Amino acid sequence: MFDAVEVRIHHVTAGTPPGNGGDDQTIVLLHGWPQTWWEWRHIIEPLHSDGWFVVTPDYRGAGGSSKPESGYDKHTMAGDIRALLHHLGVQKPITLVGHDLGMLVGYAYASLYPADVRRLVLMEAPIPGTETYESSLATTRYSKNRLWHFHFHGAAGNEAETLIAGSEFPYLRNFYVKLSANPDAISLSDAERYVADYTAPGAMRAGLELFRAFEKDADDNRRVLSEKGKLNMPVLGLGGTASFFLPVAEKMLSEVAESVTVRPIEDSGHWIAEEQPETLLRRLCEFIQETGGE
Repeated sequence: MFDAVEVRIHHVTAGTPPGNGGDDQTIVLLHGWPQTWWEWRHIIEPLHSDGWFVVTPDYRGAGGSSKPESGYDKHTMAGDIRALLHHLGVQKPITLVGHDLGMLVGYAYASLYPADVRRLVLMEAPIPGTETYESSLATTRYSKNRLWHFHFHGAAGNEAETLIAGSEFPYLRNFYVKLSANPDAISLSDAERYVADYTAPGAMRAGLELFRAFEKDADDNRRVLSEKGKLNMPVLGLGGTASFFLPVAEKMLSEVAESVTVRPIEDSGHWIAEEQPETLLRRLCEFIQETGGE
């Protein structure tokens, strides 16, 4: 655990931090909702074996990290991750990978601290403040079939928590199954682990606060894009061929980044790291080599 101002950030690492006689390069993996660092369990050791110092935090509000009342805008959460990396002694630019809502934290990190990011991998979420995000939620089939929960979770008040309370397991498992091309990829025991984390005191409220912050995220993203311009580091978008992301990824990412590559993860739905970890590793290795290696 690491104290980042008012929050404690639980994290799992593999390897020794750079500067302490450890691995030369750092890769940071940011999980999505409703998940924790456990999302990355299949790829942590292979990445470490390839010479990476691997950092997998539970972001603010998730898993073993603190669940404060506020601070769920993605700029604040990016600051938590940056403070953690400074605490770990990471000084060189990192490779940053974000999935689902962790993708939004990763994008915020790269936009706020571009010199700290060597390359950026974004998977399976619409970025608030982009035209693609607005159109996806407003009119397309994605909002009706895949992103309906953005509206439900993002509503003010505690109605969502009240309605979910007592039904956390079937409610959360529905996401793991319905958004997957491989329903067995997140097993019952994995689902039970995630649900245990999200039924801890304050955890469901904290998770929903990430959605309630989307309007602020949109304002923050538009402001930083206007002030700093598009991202200049290489950006890779990855989406499952059975998910919503691929059809909108190139247009959306080109709104915020100069150098964008989009590639599919075949036979995968939304939960890429668990459905197709070997393909994900291959795509990451290809991107790393294409963008200058380690």
